[in-house]
Formats: sequence, structure tokens, C-alpha cells
Amino acid sequence: MPRISLTPPRTLLTRIGAWYSRRTYGKVLDPGQAYGHNARVLFSYVRLEQRAANWNALDAGLKHLAVMAAAARINCSWCLDFGYWEGREQGMAAEKIERVPRWREAREVFSELEQLVMEYAEAMTETEPAVTDELAAALVGRLGEAAFVELTAVVALENWRSRVNSAFGLTSQGFSDSCRVPAERPVPPVVTPVTPTTAE
Repeated sequence: MPRISLTPPRTLLTRIGAWYSRRTYGKVLDPGQAYGHNARVLFSYVRLEQRAANWNALDAGLKHLAVMAAAARINCSWCLDFGYWEGREQGMAAEKIERVPRWREAREVFSELEQLVMEYAEAMTETEPAVTDELAAALVGRLGEAAFVELTAVVALENWRSRVNSAFGLTSQGFSDSCRVPAERPVPPVVTPVTPTTAE
């Protein structure tokens, strides 16, 4: 149950936001309603999302896997539900999206680079962050520095989304019946790391 009212003051900004949300997604998004209680925060957040949508140094598919991996690590059911829909809209295979929360159990579905990206997203999301020099070097070597910076920023942005939505108590809005947060937080099995010993 939401910890904050989803009926914010009817200001020009919240009315425009609700109209745009219905037109784009078919329904009013709960995070926008929650943010609507503080116009300055809402406006700043919307501007950030608009600018982030124009980042293009990182492959869109890798970017989405990173976002989903971070959301799964935080257990944000709203983010996973919306992320499933968003991934399908981008043309990503349903099987791949559904396997992200437990990707280590389905390595055959993902390329080595995709596994590195998800490992990095999870490591960044840990408290304290668990990114290693080897993991970062492997990604810089595969992606280049510009895309690596974008990957890092995207994961940080998803941490904001997921942690705020979870703190607000927001849950799935029904964008997907197939994307579910595991009942228990997945514990990575003891396996050989996917991080190469040297960057390519």
C-alpha cells in the first residue's frame, strides 16, 4: 500500500503530467502522482528523465538490462513491472527480460557482455558498492569510456527510481503479469565470476 497519497494537488504541472502519462502509457503513473506533492522535485525529476532519455553512448539493450538488474536487486516491483513493458516496447525478448532477476541461473540466455553489465549494475547497487577494479576495467575495455560513464549514470538513476518508489510503497500497476519480484532476494550462487581476468 502506498505510504503517500496518490492524489496530489491539481496544479498545472500535475495536470499536464497526468495527461502526458495517459497518452503515452495508457494510465497515470504512480511515481508521478507521488512526486506531484512537491512541484520543484517533480519538475527537476522530469527534466532529469528527459535528458537521460537522450543519452546514446551505450547500447539501448545493455542499458535496459542494467536498469532491470538494479531494480531487481532493490526489489522494486513497480520498476520491474514497468521495465518489463518498456523492454517489450523496445523489442527485447520476453524470455530475456523475465530472467534478469535470476540471470546467473540462465547464463545461456545472455551474452558475456550482458552478464558483465548486469554484474556491474548489481555491484553498484550494493551497500556499500562492490564494484571491483577488474570488473570496471573489463567494461571499459569492451564498451569504451563514454559508454561506461553512461552505464554508471543509468544504474545510479535506476537506484534513485527504485529506492524512491520502494520507500513510497509503490507496487506494480499491472504493466505486466509476467514480471514478478522474487519472494526472497536472490542470493548469487558461488560460481566462477564472469569478469575476465584481463580487459579485452
